[in-house]
Amino acid sequence: MNVDTIPEKQGKERSSAFWRYWAASTISTTGSGATSLALPLVALTVLDVSNFEMGVLTAVGYAAIIVMGLPAGVIAQRFALRSLQVSMDLFRFAAIATIPLAAWWDMLTLPHLLVVAFFVGMANNVFDVANSTFLPGIVPTSQLIARNGLMSSTVATTQLVGPSLGGLLVQAVGAAFTMVIDAISYLVSALLLSSIRITGTRPPISRKPLFREMGTGLRFVFSHPIIRVAALYATAVNFANGVIFAVLAPFLVRTLGLEPAFVGLVFALDGVGSVLGAAVTARVARRFGTAPALLLTATAGAVFVLAMPLAVTGYAPAIFGFGLGAFAFSAVVASVITRTHRQTASPPELLSRVMASVRFVSWSVIPIGSVTAGLLAEVWSPRVALVEACVAVFIGTLLLWFSPVRGLRELSDLDSQQAVAQPLPH
Repeated sequence: MNVDTIPEKQGKERSSAFWRYWAASTISTTGSGATSLALPLVALTVLDVSNFEMGVLTAVGYAAIIVMGLPAGVIAQRFALRSLQVSMDLFRFAAIATIPLAAWWDMLTLPHLLVVAFFVGMANNVFDVANSTFLPGIVPTSQLIARNGLMSSTVATTQLVGPSLGGLLVQAVGAAFTMVIDAISYLVSALLLSSIRITGTRPPISRKPLFREMGTGLRFVFSHPIIRVAALYATAVNFANGVIFAVLAPFLVRTLGLEPAFVGLVFALDGVGSVLGAAVTARVARRFGTAPALLLTATAGAVFVLAMPLAVTGYAPAIFGFGLGAFAFSAVVASVITRTHRQTASPPELLSRVMASVRFVSWSVIPIGSVTAGLLAEVWSPRVALVEACVAVFIGTLLLWFSPVRGLRELSDLDSQQAVAQPLPH
């Protein structure tokens, strides 16, 4: 695989590279956050789609994760990481830009939106895997957990700001023109990434079958005692997130009787918890060690998530909001710790495939959680569906406690002895 790196001794260049990397990510994710609101509004206001058609538009994003989830790791392994990220940015710029152009010429159709949403979703997968694989090459290992925390905090912040910005832009200039902002954000991101000065050679083109290479990544994930259980925990948490966000609005509006403005405030607490979690992860990991920190935050998350279905008193909105924010806090801390471990424990030639495999496994359950939650909410109530989320988080936490993580101070303590003693063929 191509290892795009900056020599350790070139401290100023490494610092400059990271901040350009961070700026590119911040700009593009803010634009994407605006699009997360603008794209469905384009479908509603320009095309007047039905509820079913809106559901199809949402579903194609998940389909892109499933289709490109594993191949993204192989693609990132076969191509220069910086160039691949720039290419994905330019592709997304061109694809998103077709929407306002088609709307301008009165040629926009639902199939057009579906195609753009699907291919942009696939490009997002490739970019995200390449992006997370690229980071260890421009950041010293000693700073990796702090930088991962900063990246998670930034993403959480842009998820708060992006939709709000999108709403203001839609109100000011219309949904279709708002897509121009997102397109430009990808262009700016591409320019910033292309300005990063790196060393590294073009990787040799692999002649091995695609499915064999994807299988190698999956086998490494499920043969590594720490990465495996961390991936299973992430899968449980993402299943719970699929449940929570499928029934959040019905629960708050129909069960608790909140007005839409207050729903937005409660929803924002998820982002607040994510930002706070990312901000303290490095400090918590240094204080307790990465393994105890992972166990403690996972356990806290399993307790705090109970506040959501148990929100029954006159303070129910506050109780629910606290549970939502505290669960987000714990999930982000666990995510930063385990992602940093994957980046340092995986052999460089397997890293992109490991990152893609964990992403594929843990993200693919989100729509399953959403669908089962919808069924439970329809048959019984949204509160019952929230109990399903609690059960998933509890099971994921039990897996961590009954794993080698419990006997470690640092997740990396077990690596050299068990995980990489017999490297897998690639």
